[in-house]
Amino acid sequence: MDTTRRDLIRIAAAAVAVGPLRAATPKFFTPHEFQLVEELTDIIIPTDDHSPGAKVAKVTTFLDGRLAEDFEDEPRKVWRDGLRLVDQLSQEWHGKPFLESTPEQRMGFMERISKNEMHPEKPEEIFFREIKLQAARIYYTSSIGIHEDLNYKGNVMLKEFAGIDASTVPVHVPDVK
Repeated sequence: MDTTRRDLIRIAAAAVAVGPLRAATPKFFTPHEFQLVEELTDIIIPTDDHSPGAKVAKVTTFLDGRLAEDFEDEPRKVWRDGLRLVDQLSQEWHGKPFLESTPEQRMGFMERISKNEMHPEKPEEIFFREIKLQAARIYYTSSIGIHEDLNYKGNVMLKEFAGIDASTVPVHVPDVK
């Protein structure tokens, strides 16, 4: 069978369409874990009127790749155990896994595990800090976080100096004996 130019174009178009699907396949997380992390991080950093959220910034994809390449087992264990705990607690509190719960139940769940964010004691509180810390780090180092949320414009030349002239500020020098 001879391959025509039209056949090659059709094959190339199919390859382009399938390419992004392969890129979305998790490297470390199971598909369920990936979806769970995506939902958790999107609750922490949602899309709003100001900027897109964690899901759009592909926070979970980046985290998944980083965990897949990590040389240490501990970070992977933290995430596997933490995600298992999220579903276990959701089952206990709402009678269903987290992703099957209602949006109101999900928000209530997140409020409950984030109450002691500054001084976490329970495993779910400790895991919440990990989720939030990683989501924020990844989001605010992504193009969306930097440019759309923080409105960082990069190193740009200013037409005039926006600060103060430090040479006019009195300086107190203590006596040295």
